Amino acid sequence: MKVTIPDQLKADIPQTMWGKILSATPVVMAVVATMLAGLSSSEMTRAQYSRSLAAQQQSKAGDQWSFFQAKRVRGALQHSTLDMLQSTTELTALDPGALKADPEIAALLSGAAGDQTLDLLQKGEAPAPGTPPALASDIQSALKAIEAGNTDTEIAPFIVVLDPKAIDQSVRSAREFAQSFDDLTKPVNQLVDKVESQLAKQAAVGVTRSFTAARLRYTAARYEVEARLNQSVANLIELQVRRSNMTAERHHQRSQHFFFGMLAAQAGVIIATFAVAARKRNLLWSLAAGAGVMAVIFAIYVYLYV
Repeated sequence: MKVTIPDQLKADIPQTMWGKILSATPVVMAVVATMLAGLSSSEMTRAQYSRSLAAQQQSKAGDQWSFFQAKRVRGALQHSTLDMLQSTTELTALDPGALKADPEIAALLSGAAGDQTLDLLQKGEAPAPGTPPALASDIQSALKAIEAGNTDTEIAPFIVVLDPKAIDQSVRSAREFAQSFDDLTKPVNQLVDKVESQLAKQAAVGVTRSFTAARLRYTAARYEVEARLNQSVANLIELQVRRSNMTAERHHQRSQHFFFGMLAAQAGVIIATFAVAARKRNLLWSLAAGAGVMAVIFAIYVYLYV
């Protein structure tokens, strides 16, 4: 049985390959618009995640700056107390022999730990924290740019090239280095507290005053080192904050550009719809196809370069 297609329906069927391609334009543009809308939403979600991450990192940096300030204040109080003590009484240098005249104190200060404690008290210094962990050259450059007080625009080129994983590793290393100093000074601090408690039971005023002065010098020096270590950690976390904020801004811009591409694709759908209604495929459908192609090219450009 032979099927005959009416002439009116034949007129609606595209006769050439180009015509068939143009007839599919509304469907293709709808797919492209949906794809670009999804990309725009995805980039906005990433931007929000990066903003949230930056807020968390800023909170951690704030904690480190609080530690830094608190220890600087404590160190200043130690110096202030020492100055007041020197201005009101006559102080002599710490005499280990006089200090060990008490058998219990001599027992506390026996051994390597006691020798180290006495040495630090006599010098009024904190133990050497050792060699800090090495930083990558790009991280050092970024830190120098921030310390120099450069503007955000001037700092941006140094931040954008940083590897987030490298910054994370630097923060962990700085934290571990600060913790190692705490572990190093903990035995000395405990021994100083024990000796001070034992001296409080005695009536040897001169020995107690000289020990108190030595303790104040040592504690002030220790707080200063700890404050600097906290400052180093805070500076590295600030890099994380700046890197996350820049990432969020980049995703936000990409989301906007993908949204504009989606609008262009939807414009192609609208033009093609009018073309179908008017049955004027040649010009209007060509405009629709051109708008769709531009939308795709623009989306690829945004994805690769923005």
